[in-house]
Amino acid sequence: MVDERMDTNQLIDKVVDIRRVAKVVKGGRRFRFSALAVVGDGQGMIGYGLGKAHEVPDAIRKAIEKARKSMIKVPIKGTTIPHETVAQFGAARVILRPASKGTGIKAGGAVRAIMEAAGIQDVLTKCVGSRNPHNLVKAIINAFSRMKSAEEVAKQRGKI
Repeated sequence: MVDERMDTNQLIDKVVDIRRVAKVVKGGRRFRFSALAVVGDGQGMIGYGLGKAHEVPDAIRKAIEKARKSMIKVPIKGTTIPHETVAQFGAARVILRPASKGTGIKAGGAVRAIMEAAGIQDVLTKCVGSRNPHNLVKAIINAFSRMKSAEEVAKQRGKI
């Protein structure tokens, strides 16, 4: 389930996952909710957050607030990513490949939400191993934080 909203300061909010958690007590079950949200500006900034509360709207609000605080910059080359990368978090492994213009986002659920929020329009992805949305989001954020543009590599090598 992916929910999308545009905010006044042009941030794209997407709810990737909502879970109901039960605590069994003497009188029965007490339910709480956890929400995983992704926030991006559509131009290379992306962040994620996990919110927990007794009600779904409060959990979503908390997740979006945490996501806004944890935003990172993603290098983008045109409409795609600069190079191929493989990232892993737990048992979830994600392969990200750049694609030619017009290909679109070849991804499912959690990965698609992140790519759309980040503003990446052409990319090929494959999830290998676990399909847990929490671990997939963390793996993709790890991949984005390790990615470097051609200018950054040239600067490190002293070419610019």
